[in-house]
Amino acid sequence: MLYDIFIDPFVQMAAQPDFLLQVLWEGFVAGILYALIALGFVLIFKASGVFNFAQGIMVVFSALTLVGLHESGVPAYLALVMAIAVMGLLAYTVERVVMRPLVNQPEIILLMATIGMTYFLIGFGEFVFGGEPKSMITEELGLPTGSTAFEIGERGLLILQHIDIAAAVIAIIMVAGLGIFFNKTRIGRALRAVADDHQAALSVGISLNQIWAIVWFAAGIVALTTGIMWGARSDVSFALEIIAYKALPVLILGGFTSIPGAIVGGLVIGFGEKIGEIYWGPLVGGSIESWLAYIIALVFLLFRPQGMFGERIIERV
Repeated sequence: MLYDIFIDPFVQMAAQPDFLLQVLWEGFVAGILYALIALGFVLIFKASGVFNFAQGIMVVFSALTLVGLHESGVPAYLALVMAIAVMGLLAYTVERVVMRPLVNQPEIILLMATIGMTYFLIGFGEFVFGGEPKSMITEELGLPTGSTAFEIGERGLLILQHIDIAAAVIAIIMVAGLGIFFNKTRIGRALRAVADDHQAALSVGISLNQIWAIVWFAAGIVALTTGIMWGARSDVSFALEIIAYKALPVLILGGFTSIPGAIVGGLVIGFGEKIGEIYWGPLVGGSIESWLAYIIALVFLLFRPQGMFGERIIERV
């Protein structure tokens, strides 16, 4: 029994290297998309200290907006522009209606406000778009379809779905763009200043209201991109919100304020759950992909609660 659990999976990996490469590729794509979801949480947490519980439903709502506009007769690229505008309007509304009245309130109140936003967007989304799964307009947006197979060794094949390649490339470009935005632009430096100290940022003339609106809009763009990529790989439905919460283990591993941490944490979870499901899942009853990420995060919390790239908080009493 112990041999089967601890040794046999490694024997399978060595015996079928082509299949292992396929599993690693699937884990890489899933990890990059998890990291992209986690970036939305990181952006808002860095600028306001708010854990945005609504980020998951923002992924769903933005994708449903895009698909719903197209189904109503709007051309695909115009629907994309309008969906971006909707996320901008949502960001402005959140800043004016939710964030501004709750300045300097305890963090738990801000968290509860984002939970309230979650249920509002669920109800509003179901009212406007219905609750049925919808197909992402992949071809209309110019996203690639099909797959390419590469020979590995004498009989092995590595099959890469074109949409997965596009998702990985787009996610990498967005992550790099956000990194440059945070470190090289004036607004990015203002965002980091707000993240470090709200009062100090106010004292040098930085507008918290403007920064919060910008960062919520950026999180909305990240949510829309994530919704398009995940929707192209499956369907657009409210079940995507559950996938979005895989970002929580990613944040625990990488740290709530670190963009590199979101990337590394996403890859760790992506690789871990795919390898675990394929090689260890059958030995422990199967279907471990749905909960393995949370077990990895729980174990990690025991050794480094602040995450790999998070700052250790020391309170002096």
